[in-house]
Amino acid sequence: MEKNIAVLSGDGIGPEVINQSLKILDAIGKKYNHNFIYHKCLIGGISIKKTGIPLTKDTLDTCLGCDSILFGAIGDPKYDNNTNLKIRPEQGLLKLRKKMGLYCNIRPIKVYKYLLKKSPIKKAYIENVDFIIYRELTNGIYFGKKGISKNRNKAYDICNYNKKTISRIAIRAFKAALKRKKKVTLVDKANVLATSRLWRETLKEINLKFKEVQLDYLFIDNASMQMIINPKQFDILLTENMFGDILSDEASAIVGSLGLLPSSSIGKKTSIYEPIHGSYPKAAVKNIANPLGSILSVSMMLKDFKMNKESLLINKIVKNSIKNGIFTKDINSKKFFSTKKVGDFLVNYILKYKKKHTNDNI
Repeated sequence: MEKNIAVLSGDGIGPEVINQSLKILDAIGKKYNHNFIYHKCLIGGISIKKTGIPLTKDTLDTCLGCDSILFGAIGDPKYDNNTNLKIRPEQGLLKLRKKMGLYCNIRPIKVYKYLLKKSPIKKAYIENVDFIIYRELTNGIYFGKKGISKNRNKAYDICNYNKKTISRIAIRAFKAALKRKKKVTLVDKANVLATSRLWRETLKEINLKFKEVQLDYLFIDNASMQMIINPKQFDILLTENMFGDILSDEASAIVGSLGLLPSSSIGKKTSIYEPIHGSYPKAAVKNIANPLGSILSVSMMLKDFKMNKESLLINKIVKNSIKNGIFTKDINSKKFFSTKKVGDFLVNYILKYKKKHTNDNI
């Protein structure tokens, strides 16, 4: 099978983790006779540096013409530390999401038993945790009208949602729940926000078509606490844009590292696959970044390509690397491997992998 993949490495540690993901894809291609064609493009801070804008027409056109997009990270301290700058790296990713209609961000949160001691949360709370965050991605406060007064004494950010934008991601979440534990938890702030009340009204209507699915509600403040003290209660956790951004980063404390979490952003056609971590500029070019979140994002991409054996193999080798202590400094600061060494271990495992048991479905 042949697939065209737009590669947007971005800023900071983005290029380093993406390089390892491409090595994994090359190994998968070699083992399973696939041809992955890479189209490398600029986005974010590096794009501003070379073109003056965070997302060029060439990059957007390339993304629109590919089967999927593999994304690294975005952001640079010089923009974070200067609030007066009007052109910012993050604008490139937000525009890409909007232009491509990437409204549904999916972030699986799964705990590895070999890392239970690495989490700051008690083992009894997090053992066997396995839930998915469904985050709406192209509306809300991130995309609403915003501004600041000339004297810089007043600013505003408007949060907008309508039934259509809520329904399309909610239906995806309910369908996913049917294949899992049949439970959806909506996280909102309906006691304060009108948009949250519209989310509740809309989900109640949709739930009538998915009667097998249990629908629960949690305010964002309570949900943030429940995620730490009782994360096992969740199956599909559905929420709006900003709440989803915050909760998914918080969830990294459960698994032990932000570098372990993958994600996909789904729209009408082409999807983006990316680790949830940021550009982490302090670690850039030091060969210490965790590539596993990016590599697990590749697994999500292959699954969406209907390459199920290939996807399962990546999940298996990541689990195996963790079991054998082949991971980066963020997981164990005393005994660790470089970004490249972790990637090399996984590639070698893929190329040498053979079925050992008849019940091995990879």
